[in-house]
Amino acid sequence: MSIPVIIDIAVQDQTAELRSFLKSSGAEISSENAEAGLLVDLKNIIEASDICWKELNNDGEIEMVFNGIISLVLLLPPNEAESVVTLFCEKVGKAPSNDKRINIRLKMLCNLFHGVEAASPLRYVVYLSLVRLAGQADMLHMVPTNLDEIKVWIAKWDISSQKVQTLLRTLHNALVQAKAQDSTKVLIELLGTYTEDNASQAREDAQKCIVTCLAYKNMFLMDHLLSLKPVKFLEGESIHDLLTIFVSGKLPQYQQFYKNNPDFVTTFLGLKHEENIQKMRVLTFMQSVENRKEIDFGTIQKEMQIDEDDVEEFIINVLRTKTVSASIDQMQKKVLINWTTHRTFGKQQWQDRN
Repeated sequence: MSIPVIIDIAVQDQTAELRSFLKSSGAEISSENAEAGLLVDLKNIIEASDICWKELNNDGEIEMVFNGIISLVLLLPPNEAESVVTLFCEKVGKAPSNDKRINIRLKMLCNLFHGVEAASPLRYVVYLSLVRLAGQADMLHMVPTNLDEIKVWIAKWDISSQKVQTLLRTLHNALVQAKAQDSTKVLIELLGTYTEDNASQAREDAQKCIVTCLAYKNMFLMDHLLSLKPVKFLEGESIHDLLTIFVSGKLPQYQQFYKNNPDFVTTFLGLKHEENIQKMRVLTFMQSVENRKEIDFGTIQKEMQIDEDDVEEFIINVLRTKTVSASIDQMQKKVLINWTTHRTFGKQQWQDRN
C-alpha cells in the first residue's frame, strides 16, 4: 500500500491519488474523479477519510492524507469552501472518547486554521471545532485561548453577534472544564455582547456569571457586572439582590439575606456560606477604611464580628488580597491605612482622584 505524496501536480491528479489511496485502505469511494469537479471530489474524499483513523497505523500517513486534503481545500473559492471546511471539521473534530490520536486531529485542524486567510470567517468554523475537541480531550493547552487575541480575530472575521456568542460560550465551557481562571473573563465578555433587546436570552449565562464571581475567592470588585444587560435583566430577583450586597453592601446585610434565604444561597446557587462570610468581611473592611487613615482593633473586631485574638490574622489575610495596603501597630492596637481599593468607582471617586 502506498501513500499519496502531494507534490506539484495537477489538481485532478491529486484528488485521484487520494481517492485511490483511501479505496485501497478499505474506504467505500470510487477511484475515479467526479465529473462535477473539485468541490464534489473533496466532499467524497473527506467523507471517506474516516478510514484513516480506523485502519492506518502510521501517524505520518494520516497526516499526509489530511494535509493533502487541506492543500486542496485552500484552492476552493470562498463561496464553495464553507461547506467543505464544515465537513472537514465535523470529520476530524469529532472523535470517539477512546481516540488515541487527538493530538493529530488537533494538529490537522490547526493546519487548516492557519492555512485559511486571517480575515476569513472560515477561521471561525475551524476555531470552534478546535476548542470543542481540545476541551473534550483535556488538551486546551494546544489551542490559543487568549481573549485579547481572540477579540482581534473576531473583528477581522466580521461574523454575526450570534456567532460571537457561540464562540465565547464554547470557549468558556472548555475553560471551565479545564479549570482555567480565564473562564470568568470570557463569560463576562460574552454577557457584554447582549443588548436590552436580547438580554433575556442570556439569563442562564448571567446567573452562572454571578455565581462564579461570588464563589471566586480572589474576586472582590464586581460593580462592573451590574452594567451588563443580562445582569440588569435580573433586577428584582434574589440573585441580583445578593450580587448587589457583594458589590456595595456590608456584612450585616449579607447575614440578613442569608437568614431569609439559606436554601437559595447554599442549595440553589451552590455557594458556601462560611466562604461568603469571609469574603464579605474583606469587602466590609475595604469599605470601612476608604476614608480613614487608621482603624483600631476594637472597631475591626466589632464590625467584622470576630474575636479579639483573630484581629491580626484577619488583617494579614486582607493584606494578602492586595485590596488594601496597611501596617499593623501592635503597641497601639491599630491599623495604619496607606490606601484601599474602592469597591465601586463612580462620580465621587473621580472627584476624589482629581
